[in-house]
Amino acid sequence: MRRSLALVGLAALPLAVLGVFFVLPVSGMLAEGLWVDGRFDPGAVAEVLTRPRTIRVVWFTVWSASAGTAVAVLLGVPAAHLLHRRTFPGRGALRAALLVPFVLPTVVVGVAFRELIGEAGPLGFLGFDGSAGAIVAGLAFFNVAVVIRAVGAAWESLDPRPAEAAAALGASPAQVFRTVTLPALRPAIVSAASVVFLFCATAFGVVLTLGGLRYSSVETEIYLLTTNLLDLQAAAALSIVQLLAITALLAITSRLRAVPDPTVARSTVRAPRPSRGDWPGLLATGLVVVLVGLPIAALVAGSLQVGDGWGLGNYRALTTEGSRQALLVPVTHALVTSLRVAVDATWMSLTLGVLVAIVVSRRSHSRTERRVRGLLDGLFMLPLGVSAVTLGFGFLITLDEPPLDLRDSALLVPIAQALVALPLVVRTLAPALGGIDDRQRQAAASLGAGPLRTFATVDLPVLWKPLLAGAGFAFAVSLGEFGATSFLARDENPTMPIVIFHLIGHPGAMNYGMALAASVVLATTTALVMLAVERLRVPSLGSF
Repeated sequence: MRRSLALVGLAALPLAVLGVFFVLPVSGMLAEGLWVDGRFDPGAVAEVLTRPRTIRVVWFTVWSASAGTAVAVLLGVPAAHLLHRRTFPGRGALRAALLVPFVLPTVVVGVAFRELIGEAGPLGFLGFDGSAGAIVAGLAFFNVAVVIRAVGAAWESLDPRPAEAAAALGASPAQVFRTVTLPALRPAIVSAASVVFLFCATAFGVVLTLGGLRYSSVETEIYLLTTNLLDLQAAAALSIVQLLAITALLAITSRLRAVPDPTVARSTVRAPRPSRGDWPGLLATGLVVVLVGLPIAALVAGSLQVGDGWGLGNYRALTTEGSRQALLVPVTHALVTSLRVAVDATWMSLTLGVLVAIVVSRRSHSRTERRVRGLLDGLFMLPLGVSAVTLGFGFLITLDEPPLDLRDSALLVPIAQALVALPLVVRTLAPALGGIDDRQRQAAASLGAGPLRTFATVDLPVLWKPLLAGAGFAFAVSLGEFGATSFLARDENPTMPIVIFHLIGHPGAMNYGMALAASVVLATTTALVMLAVERLRVPSLGSF
């Protein structure tokens, strides 16, 4: 009973926040479309789901997310072996650089690929601009780091003795990988692939900037239906499909993902240098470097191009409102706003994340307790897959009346961004807490330490690095969040992704150059944050 009460007490605040700022907005968005003239009308939703365009949108979402996931896994698994099981000069810097695309704002990813494959871009002759292939490449660019870090972290922790025994019995390297290593890596690969699929299916900015009018995903279709067409029934129908699909995927993934044995012996032998047999990893890593490096290089080069020459004119123009008053405030004002909002979103997500991580990581003493923890874990993962556009629009239509009239609150945008970052923070903190031997806490308690003292003396020394890493991830995710913020941010206080999108939509070379320069500034800021996280050596992406 005491453990159950403690579990409920720890989960009370996160559940209350999730109920008010997630369940209520999403339910409000769905009710707005499902209840017509005060009565429930599910037939209208069925009609929406059978529309030819809706079928095309759902199919393209599934197809593009599957293709992006497949490319990310095919490149990420061999690259993970090279970057986590082999040593060579510059390995740490390369691993950090390949992590940066994961936290780049999706709108920046879209702008970078447009600059690379557009008509005037270095690869414009390929004719990829506005194609489905460009979207898949953008999705793989955005998510390959998830596979590399998740599978790489699992690969580093494998006990080498079974593979060595199989090799001693005459198994070839391919047989060792197929029969010993791959089964051990299966949970990490399945987990990484499921998370990548979620991110691909909800990559709002990538599809919006690269798809144009020809391609639309469920995420961008919800945005267009709510903002341009005001067709709330269709938006609600797509939100229902998305929510059910994400819930089912999370449930399947939790069943397929095995829990790693914390008692497995880990190798302390220094990793060898690459050899001829590592050609798959070398090839995959080279392709990943090209996939990541070319768009970023094109983005930087484009930002430095002024007319027929080169210079910093686009960066100096960031202190203006652009040509023909494209913006209400300078880009520099938007950068300050983004940083301020990111600080608020970070402390919010960390506060909730610590509580949730404690709840889901403690050892269960009964089947009922284990089921409750599993249910709570799944609940707090829901923001990972639900459309941020749905969440943002839900905020507008549900948090507009007392006692929850928050439309004018400066905390509305940080709260939405904190919910988006919460699953990532939990998955950064929970493995560290779960790896602590419960007997240490019991020993501290037997010596008279209270719960807070036990946490400070036993948990906190283990948790401080993951806590800093979680803060870095939350800060970077907040800087680039676009879907929910596009509904909630005021015109006089826009964030950087919104400003970039506005500049792209306004004609003029100056506005486009400013968009490129602003994208470089935002990408550099997130890159610096992620380089700091990488120095902590916390495998944050490996625990989904």
